[in-house]
Amino acid sequence: MTGACDRSRAWIVPNVVHRATQSTHARARSRFCARARGSGAALFCPAARRCLLVSMATGRGRMMRPGCFGLQALRGSLYGGGATWGSARLAAGRSGFRKNSGDSSLRQDQHSEKPSSISFISLDRMPPEILINIFSYLDAKTLLHIACVNKRFYDLASDNHIWVQTYSAAFTFTRPHWKATSVEETATGVNSLSVRDKEIGYWKKEYITKQISSVRAVLTHILKPVNDYNGLPMRIKETLRTSGLGWAIILREKSGKEHIMQHDDLLLNDTSATVWWHGKNMPHLATLSTLDLYGVIPLFMQNKTPELKSPRWLSLIGKYDLSNLSNFTMIGCDRLIRIFCLDPGLLVGLWKKNNGLAFVMANLHYHQLVERSTFGSATLPYEPPSKWTVLVDNRPMYGPQSSFQLHIDIRGGVIFCLCGNFRNLFSKGEFNEDGYLELVVINFENKREHLPLTGKVGFAWKSDVFGGFIESCSVVDVTLLDQYRKPVWCLSSPVCVKPSAYPSDGPNYLGNTYYMDYMDSEGGMHAELVWSRDTEEYFMVNLVVYLNISKTNHRFGQNT
Repeated sequence: MTGACDRSRAWIVPNVVHRATQSTHARARSRFCARARGSGAALFCPAARRCLLVSMATGRGRMMRPGCFGLQALRGSLYGGGATWGSARLAAGRSGFRKNSGDSSLRQDQHSEKPSSISFISLDRMPPEILINIFSYLDAKTLLHIACVNKRFYDLASDNHIWVQTYSAAFTFTRPHWKATSVEETATGVNSLSVRDKEIGYWKKEYITKQISSVRAVLTHILKPVNDYNGLPMRIKETLRTSGLGWAIILREKSGKEHIMQHDDLLLNDTSATVWWHGKNMPHLATLSTLDLYGVIPLFMQNKTPELKSPRWLSLIGKYDLSNLSNFTMIGCDRLIRIFCLDPGLLVGLWKKNNGLAFVMANLHYHQLVERSTFGSATLPYEPPSKWTVLVDNRPMYGPQSSFQLHIDIRGGVIFCLCGNFRNLFSKGEFNEDGYLELVVINFENKREHLPLTGKVGFAWKSDVFGGFIESCSVVDVTLLDQYRKPVWCLSSPVCVKPSAYPSDGPNYLGNTYYMDYMDSEGGMHAELVWSRDTEEYFMVNLVVYLNISKTNHRFGQNT
């Protein structure tokens, strides 16, 4: 011990003698080095400390980097290379530096040592046993993130022993009057053969499936209360804002290349959601074959605002063919773009100049929107279950005595022209040749039922740079409820506004007449608008809703 202290003094004395000739700035620097010396002496061996003191005594004000030597020592202990503090290389450097402290060439060589000669530890070079042990301390979200690093990390992060513990920790439940077991005991209780014999990633898939089911259960519970006004979930807007639910499209080229795009803008209306995709780097239409629309939901919903890059899963909503887009009906245009409607509810805008994609807009009705966006898979859309009822006789479920309620919105993007709610609608009990039940909402002959529209009918579009207004198109949201206030037919889609070739035969309006028609396999609508020159506004003079009674009764288990 005494010898060690004497050796320390021997190296400190030259430093003290040298301080007499130092400037004020150099003395302050020496005091800083002395404090660093005192704090670091306990971390290193005497040989390393002497090396550190000598380098400070030169007056260069540079401390040798002990962290680098520590990494070299750790590397030597891991790989058996013997790169420790007593290695020949480090000892030679220290002894040569002490023998001739004035040799500038030796000091220059030591200071100019390249950092590339220092070998750092790489996680990718670690043995798999050590990596699996490290990964076992990570939570499920981090494991899913680290599996995206490379193929080796993906395989190691899918180890069944890791995920069976994670599964047991997340989904362990206690039965009443039973003794609660810890996570370790539960994981140990799982049959070891079920872990070893399963393929890699089995328990990871089980965990993800269980987590998806739990998220769906939470969403279903939140959406149970129903609004009596429109028959839709009461907390639908709150759920869409806080759950992290989003939408994405996959544009697939003819060569097989895919472009995945998250939605850029989202507009929550009264009964529907409008989702926009636009950008400068959208692929050209000539190269595209299909467009797939997906709902995207985060796997973890612990936070009210989920992270944008958190793990998520996809639920297919619809597939659209873009190879023959020109064959679809063009429902409007202006000087910049043409817009095409793809059923159901998808609007595609094309630049007139080069026929490239300007934007994609999806209109999604709130009815079963969360189910369609979360309950499907990446390849199959969600199919609602059939609501079978008891058959009393063979009469149609909806007849002359059935009453309906209609909620309709007509909007041009963010501007609403009409928001109407009509109750106690009765049919005449007559069906046309196609099996559609006719419901007259606004009678053409009854002027007291005619409704004025606010603003100008049309569609306001936008891209990342330009925007415009097309008068020959508008978006219609329809929600038809039965006598039990259950949705029977729902619609959210762009509709073409066409001028009539002949004047109206009904009540006299000085102005042009327009009509809006829509029809699908479940229902349809017909509306007539008249522009009043006196008041300079539109009036809705006729509105008829059609319901495919055969399909509706089949869904509810009735025979027509």
